[in-house]
Amino acid sequence: MQPAYDSAARTVLDSKPRDHNVTPALRKLHWLPITERIRCKLCLLVHKMFVGHAPDYIARVLTPTSDIPSRSSLRSSSNCDFVVPMNESKIGDRAFSVAAPRAWNRLPTDLKLLRSTASFKSKLKSFLFRAAYTGNTV
Repeated sequence: MQPAYDSAARTVLDSKPRDHNVTPALRKLHWLPITERIRCKLCLLVHKMFVGHAPDYIARVLTPTSDIPSRSSLRSSSNCDFVVPMNESKIGDRAFSVAAPRAWNRLPTDLKLLRSTASFKSKLKSFLFRAAYTGNTV
């Protein structure tokens, strides 16, 4: 997938095929790297569930920490966090029920509290873009 993404960036900017470092092109186009695009899509689905615009099957997969009596007094419950199920395999880490809450819980609280999907989407992309290209880990 990444070579096709890099090739698309070269095509859009009319770069030479021998230009191996595509990161400046991606930054110039304001395109997120593939891993950040995936994280963006996951967080957007969780946000839609959070504001009540997602299908029921997504809401059934995610459990807010505030819904668990033993965790309701923890800081994570006031941060709009979700429970990340225990998992013992690398493949299981890719499951929506694990990857989505893990990505969501890494977001800043002020971003998670946004109710407008358009505003959330814009600020999320900016946040992930800064994290991807400045070296800050998310």
